[in-house]
Amino acid sequence: MPGPAGVAVRARLRLSAADVAVLCEVGAFLGGLAAGDLAVRSRQGLGHDAGSWAVRKRELTGLSSARWAGSITKATHDQWALARRGQARELAWLRGEIASIEARLGRPLGARADKRARLPRGYGSRVEWHAKSRRLHTLQDRLARLEEDWSAGRVHVLRGGKRLARLRHHLDEAGLDAQGWRERWQAARMFLTADGESGKRFGNETIRVTDAGRVSVRLPAALAHLANAPHDRYVLDAAVRFQHRSAEWADRITANRAVAYRIHHDPVRGRWYVTASWQHTPAPVLPLEAALARGVVAVDMNDDHLAAWQLDVHGNPVGEPRRFFYDLTGSTQHRDAQIRHALTRLLHHTRRCGAAAIAIENLDFTDGTSREKHGRNKRFRRLISRFPTARLKARLASMAAEQGIALVAVDPAYTSRWGAQHWQQPLTTSTRKTTRHDAAAVAIGRRALGHPIRRRTAPPRTHQSDGYGHRTAQAGPNAPGREGPRPRIPGPRTRCVPPGRGANAGDQRAQHRSGHAAEPGFWQQDSLPLSP
Repeated sequence: MPGPAGVAVRARLRLSAADVAVLCEVGAFLGGLAAGDLAVRSRQGLGHDAGSWAVRKRELTGLSSARWAGSITKATHDQWALARRGQARELAWLRGEIASIEARLGRPLGARADKRARLPRGYGSRVEWHAKSRRLHTLQDRLARLEEDWSAGRVHVLRGGKRLARLRHHLDEAGLDAQGWRERWQAARMFLTADGESGKRFGNETIRVTDAGRVSVRLPAALAHLANAPHDRYVLDAAVRFQHRSAEWADRITANRAVAYRIHHDPVRGRWYVTASWQHTPAPVLPLEAALARGVVAVDMNDDHLAAWQLDVHGNPVGEPRRFFYDLTGSTQHRDAQIRHALTRLLHHTRRCGAAAIAIENLDFTDGTSREKHGRNKRFRRLISRFPTARLKARLASMAAEQGIALVAVDPAYTSRWGAQHWQQPLTTSTRKTTRHDAAAVAIGRRALGHPIRRRTAPPRTHQSDGYGHRTAQAGPNAPGREGPRPRIPGPRTRCVPPGRGANAGDQRAQHRSGHAAEPGFWQQDSLPLSP
């Protein structure tokens, strides 16, 4: 998996009362311009082009400045594009839900699923069938309205967020008063974001942060009377200091390379922050062979912990399994901190092991949270709904890239089942109880290393295979996804069978038995010599 292409660091601003008053006035003024520009962009729909973008930017330049206008129009374009991508995902989800419900409505009540014919199961009762038919009409109406919006290029966006806007009508449930909600609403709609520009002093002309930590803001033309420095600039009394990546940030601003800044207010904590972000060329992805040359630390991601186990290059578990726990309850900040701490401990363990790669499953539960797929198993649907697979992968890719550790994502099919079947019992000792998750980590690591997951069974008790039967494969004849055919031929189990009809007629290479003939070959006696 490739590493991140950008970096963002945040530091606190300890502002004075005068600084807070100026920033609030500037942020509210620019936020109003951004809201108006978003309305204009939304009305244009699919008719937007470079000419209309230039017209919008020219109108905003007269009220603020060219750089503020560029930042506002770019933010508007990104917000519109994000809403457009959300519409595309909702379209795909609605079509999938409608197709699933229609297929189940067409089946008899209580009918079982047929995997071979790809037929879903029917609904369990007439009441459920009636409720799903009503839901089908509701989803079809939503799909019709969404398709109309998609064809017209119409999006529904709101600066500050729809969730916060709807919270205004439910203040008692949220434990807020009108003044507290108003502070959150104004903080969310402020606009104090400036894009960087290479070649300019300290990498940004609009919001400038010097190497000494002094922050200055270029004021819009309408608020130039608030300036306390030349060239319509306002210098904050507070100084900023980035604790994380400070050396990298200092190198960029010293070389006058582009750095984007965003000043924002957290009304819950009553604090102001500045976020610096920049892009960098991602490091080239290591070849898979080089990344796995020193083994791998395989990780099985679960709802409350990460199960990790180190594997050598031959796919053998080394040392003891490790578990890194986290708690996904509470606020978003708490969950994010828990994930970050667990991944930090995982990366430290990988460095101590000497491995250069971490193997994870490429999980995606976006299509598995509906009732049509998992039925009435509400507990499991809630589990996979709150499981942060995308956040775990994104955060781990970002943190591992900084440590020089490669990330290998593998197919998650049957890792838990085969791991428990073939590795849980052999790895359990009198002093170690191997869990199902530990065995799944071993399966993930072996798949990343290119080794088979399923182990060969023990040979027969005698050297004659006819005494106790031939060696059995790990998977039964009806197991899904078995690696190769192994047909059962009726009749006596003797070696006198024609070619192509023996028990080993399948592809033995797929059965992981190297050096074994695929099937008995045709025997032909050499011709007799003509002379003694």
